[in-house]
Amino acid sequence: MGRSRSFDEGQVLAAAKDRFWATGYAAARVDDIAAATGLGKGSLYGAFGDKHKLFLRIFDEYCAGLIEAVRRHLDGPDAGAYERLQAHVLIVADATASDVGLRGCLLAKGTAELSGQDEAVAATARRTFAAIEELLSSCIAAAQRAGDIKQDADPTRLAGLLLAVLRGIEALGKGGSSPDALRAIAETALALLPRP
Repeated sequence: MGRSRSFDEGQVLAAAKDRFWATGYAAARVDDIAAATGLGKGSLYGAFGDKHKLFLRIFDEYCAGLIEAVRRHLDGPDAGAYERLQAHVLIVADATASDVGLRGCLLAKGTAELSGQDEAVAATARRTFAAIEELLSSCIAAAQRAGDIKQDADPTRLAGLLLAVLRGIEALGKGGSSPDALRAIAETALALLPRP
């Protein structure tokens, strides 16, 4: 019979996530991760596997949480869909502007660093972007049914545009763009949506 774990798995994963988020994958040494989590390397490996497996678990959970957050912002009845879409875009801009540590998004950071050489990271990133785009598209279609966005607009194309704008806002925020500039980009993107 195996011993029960004497640590809080959630706390350990949160500490490891912070280490990967702060340094990126390559620069996060196992010794540093172990120190951040309070576990020895043997316990860390025994509980989570190697560094790559630990990162993939953290990355997958982060992406799932990101999708769920977008779903919470956008899901709802047709009435109010445009307002939810508008609020979501502005929330992303404001949250990016308030990231004074310029940490950025772990999805963006992991994708930029690893997707060219790590198919598991690339696949998770593709699934995440596709899920977010689908949530945006569904919200846009709901706003169309409510009469708040023109019926002849393609919701998938508009969703792709908004996704690109939101990811761009996050990249610009990480680069140090001002809160006013980020908010202006978000407001301009919303103003370009075809209203009746």
